[in-house]
Amino acid sequence: MATNGYELGLGLTEEHSALADSVRGFAERHLGQDVLRTAVEASAEALPPFWGELAGQGLLGLHVPEEHGGQGAGLLELAVALEALGRAAQPGPFLPTVLASALLSASDAKAKEELLPGLADGSITAGIGLADPLEVTTGDGGVTVSGSTVGVLGGAVADLLVLPAHIDGELRWIALDKSGLDVRERDSLDVIRRSASVEASEVSVPAGRVLDGLTEERVRSIAAVVLGAEAVGVASWCTSTAAEYAKVRVQFGRPIGQFQGVKHKCAGMGVELERARAVVWDAARALDAGDDSADFAAAVAAVVAPDAAVRCGADCVQVLGGIGFTWEHDAHLYYRRALTLRGLLGRSARWAESVARQALSGIGREIHIDLPDGAEAVRETVRAELAELATLDEEAQLVALGDGGWVQPYLPKPYGRDADPLEQVVIGEELKRAGIQLPELLMGGWAVPPIVAYGTEEQKQRVVVPTLRGEVVWCQLFSEPGAGSDLASLTTKAERVEGGWRINGQKIWTTVAQFAEWAMLIARTDPEAPKHNGITYFILDMSTPGVTVRPLREATGSQLFNEVFLDDVFVPDDCVVGTPGEGWTVARATLSSERVALGRGNASYPTLADLLKFAGGRALDPTALHRIGEFVCENQVLDLLGARTVLKQLSGVDVSTTSSVGKLLSMRFGQQIAEFCLAELGVAGVHSVRGEPSDKWMDQVIACRAMTIYGGTTEVQLNVIGERMLGLPRDATA
Repeated sequence: MATNGYELGLGLTEEHSALADSVRGFAERHLGQDVLRTAVEASAEALPPFWGELAGQGLLGLHVPEEHGGQGAGLLELAVALEALGRAAQPGPFLPTVLASALLSASDAKAKEELLPGLADGSITAGIGLADPLEVTTGDGGVTVSGSTVGVLGGAVADLLVLPAHIDGELRWIALDKSGLDVRERDSLDVIRRSASVEASEVSVPAGRVLDGLTEERVRSIAAVVLGAEAVGVASWCTSTAAEYAKVRVQFGRPIGQFQGVKHKCAGMGVELERARAVVWDAARALDAGDDSADFAAAVAAVVAPDAAVRCGADCVQVLGGIGFTWEHDAHLYYRRALTLRGLLGRSARWAESVARQALSGIGREIHIDLPDGAEAVRETVRAELAELATLDEEAQLVALGDGGWVQPYLPKPYGRDADPLEQVVIGEELKRAGIQLPELLMGGWAVPPIVAYGTEEQKQRVVVPTLRGEVVWCQLFSEPGAGSDLASLTTKAERVEGGWRINGQKIWTTVAQFAEWAMLIARTDPEAPKHNGITYFILDMSTPGVTVRPLREATGSQLFNEVFLDDVFVPDDCVVGTPGEGWTVARATLSSERVALGRGNASYPTLADLLKFAGGRALDPTALHRIGEFVCENQVLDLLGARTVLKQLSGVDVSTTSSVGKLLSMRFGQQIAEFCLAELGVAGVHSVRGEPSDKWMDQVIACRAMTIYGGTTEVQLNVIGERMLGLPRDATA
């Protein structure tokens, strides 16, 4: 069943959901297609007909302090509203007005007491400029403004213009009344919300209209959040529109959403949307909290969100096909909006280079999860119990960790702790604080959950208990030579014999089989049953006669994978997990555990820390610096998606597809870092000198190619995302 994940917005609390629902309701009542068509033809100097009700809803002053006539919320709440309005491609000056009031609120300008109430109640509309600065000369009690600037969003309809200006050698922003300025509407890529050029000739302005206390960096950071939030809304509309069309548009006798090319394009849009949401959400939180890393977070948002909206806009048109390229369909309006938002924020390369320089100088942003009420009481209990474990020797500690349910705390007692998401987060934090290392279960971590869920008590005592203590090595006998990712197409057969089953077949790509003591094994027990039926799940003692393991030499030269041959292998009845013939259900539980684990990445593969160490001290050209900035942003995306997943779990939101998104992004990330570093080495990168950096990256580049194959290929992950997140139809042959 689809989770319709593209509808989950920036906010994660119940209050945010209520706000988003309210704004969506407003948009449905007032911002239909007729309104958009009217806006295309309307005069740029006319306010949209719904402006009064929009102001009456309090949305214009959502983020404005209460003492200045606003609601007293923050940028995060404004971002929630902007995403909802962005889905409706709202015309009119809402975005430039709220951006202007956000800048005024953050400044020390004396005029904010005069201007903010009108901006909050809609009696004053604003335009905003982020491009060419005006020139200002200072005098007694005021300043004189001259010059011209272009790309002033909402300028033609605005009463107040907040524009960049050179003041005393610094780039600042200044609030100007429209009267006295030459404001002219210009042809704009965004035909719903047009921009203007502004020319000033010796215009006198009170000194209190200068937005003191705001650096250029902070102005652009606030703009990155405001424009980025609307970009998320644009991406959301494009993703859902493409997915819905792909469900119903029939070509060659079936919905186009069944075709992998269309499904993967839609899934890619869903991934882009989640990336953009994560970074805008974080940047808004950082600015609201006044964190030192707020400008870093905003720069990451400026790199990721506008590009995501543009990609989703372009791919939406592609999925829609010919109808998407007509003037009558709204797709081009959203694509135009996405391109305009990106253009207003400035070149993404400049933002990426800023992120790279900050990261190379040691600036970053740690992700902290604000836990709900009750967390401290849980923490006290957990901390006290772990303090006792910390006094034990290593062997006794491993036993105590396994028997105490600490290794996989979400499992039911006594194998876990029946821990809800909140307790799981606290346990993870407290284990790290206490310096306690959990046993490395490898594939055992995938074996335990399905056995606990479907196995007998005897099986749990026999294999689960020692596995949780770190005493047992497991392998997974699922894949076969003729069925890689298509696991249900297996040919390994299990025939009923007295006291158990006789198994014959071959498995492949079995990690650490040469060292494993137990294996998870699926085999077909009813050849007449449909594809996903008639499969039984076994646990296999790898020392059983008839089991032959042959290591495979991989492209790296190492031997991690294996072929396993099963020749008349007898497996007793007490090694069947669950009901015979219903093993696919048990196998899916194993695969879910595998994807969660792989989504967290592999410590042996390249990380951002490896990249920054490699790049530190090197002479980097602009292209390399840009690429490093993108890597830093992607690392932040991965951390933030993990944090948002935890927060969604704490709120009771389904996160069933998150593991596939995490695996897709993290594995691609490792590959790209390795390839980048080797490419930067040039000729030196293709010669092996043991102990030199080139040797490390040569090995990594080859090893990383496996990352997007094992545990479900990239293509399989995209199928999962398309089907479970966006509700696209499964292939009829699957």
